[in-house]
Amino acid sequence: MQRQARISAIFRLAYPIVIAQLGSIMQGWADTIMVGQYGTPELSAAGFVNNVFNLCIYFLLGISYATTPIVGNYFSQGKYACVLRTLRESNVVNFLVSLVVALLLLILYLNIDRLGQPAELLPLMRPYFIVLLISLPFMALFNSMKQFFDALGDTKTPMWIMIGSNILNFILNYLLIFTLDQGLLGAGLATCISRLLMPLSAYVALRRGSLLRSANFQQAAHTIRSTRPTNKKHNNIFSRFLSSPFAPRGEGMLSLLKLGLPISIQMCLEAGSFNVVAIFMGWIGAEALAAHQIMGTVSTLGFMVYYGIGAAAAIRIAYFRGQDEWDEVSKTARAALGMSLISGVLISLLISLGGSFIAPIFTTSHHVALLFLSFLPCFVAYQIGDCLQTIYANALRAIAHVRAMMLYAFIAYCLISVPLAYVFAFPLGMGAVGIWWSFPFGLTTAGLCYYFQFRSCTRKMTKD
Repeated sequence: MQRQARISAIFRLAYPIVIAQLGSIMQGWADTIMVGQYGTPELSAAGFVNNVFNLCIYFLLGISYATTPIVGNYFSQGKYACVLRTLRESNVVNFLVSLVVALLLLILYLNIDRLGQPAELLPLMRPYFIVLLISLPFMALFNSMKQFFDALGDTKTPMWIMIGSNILNFILNYLLIFTLDQGLLGAGLATCISRLLMPLSAYVALRRGSLLRSANFQQAAHTIRSTRPTNKKHNNIFSRFLSSPFAPRGEGMLSLLKLGLPISIQMCLEAGSFNVVAIFMGWIGAEALAAHQIMGTVSTLGFMVYYGIGAAAAIRIAYFRGQDEWDEVSKTARAALGMSLISGVLISLLISLGGSFIAPIFTTSHHVALLFLSFLPCFVAYQIGDCLQTIYANALRAIAHVRAMMLYAFIAYCLISVPLAYVFAFPLGMGAVGIWWSFPFGLTTAGLCYYFQFRSCTRKMTKD
């Protein structure tokens, strides 16, 4: 495959993912603005609860990411019945894991008054916490089906579902928060309803769409139907489902967990490190924390572009892995890295040149705006590391080599990034800027570790 064709294939898969993710970011901004306009206590309560849920959301995302390489591998080998069975297994695994996470969050909810939060915020936190808790299983099911769509090369359908959900969430937010005067609870209900409809929409798209209507999948579905037992011992839907040879298997679900858990831990270590440094920012002061929040929000735009390219590359890599084309696996990863680096240069220029115009959108404080501008050199410095770690983390997931990623993430974020943030900020007296100068070290370390791990794996497979 020529380099231009390789880049074109990645781009066709990547841009719907990027659009969907950017849409979610914009919806998050809209949610924050609406809740903030309703009241400052509501905004504070939402911030605490959302921070609690963020790590859980990353954990559930990591579990769902195991679906793409397994489905892509089966699909590339023409094992269509296994593809359909893996969808069932993925749905069951993601749903059950979400129930476990919800149970742990429920225990936390019952002890929320012991977490040192202001007593006046607890009546706002509790109902918002519960409705978000209810929405987790629906979100997990959609994650599973989204990864299934992606693995088969259809990234547009999840994009439209996510865009539609964002629009619905915005409308419901306005109606429930302001028109019906439900405040923060209204925002939670809007999120819950939107998440409920997402897996339902994905299910309808799978049943009615063209993705599974090819002759190969129709034949696989016919095989599944024809092998269902019909004797009286299996005279109900549940028993027939469990006894079918294409029903979810313990072995298949265990494979998804073995692949998904390391991914989840790696993602939580990365996200957790950013939560820890936010605490450091709070020690410095409210203005530093505000500038950190703005820079974090703006920098997410760049990460989502890299993530979209990396996720698209992972789809292609999983396919080539199934075909045992390891040379193409390596070339696809390199092409994706080149695309993300070019994107990084453009994004860095755009944000750096427009920094003085971006800051006033988020704050009226001159000092906060100056702090934000002082973070820009740090932001530019870590783009190469961010590109490396995003692309090669996705590449390692695609070839199902993920266990070492946990160790590398622990080293990069827990042993390098967080300690350096503290040292730069306090003993060395660099303050808030010092915290942001720790990010290039952590992200670049992670990126290089993932890169060398990927290169080692692909070289070994090429020799074999």
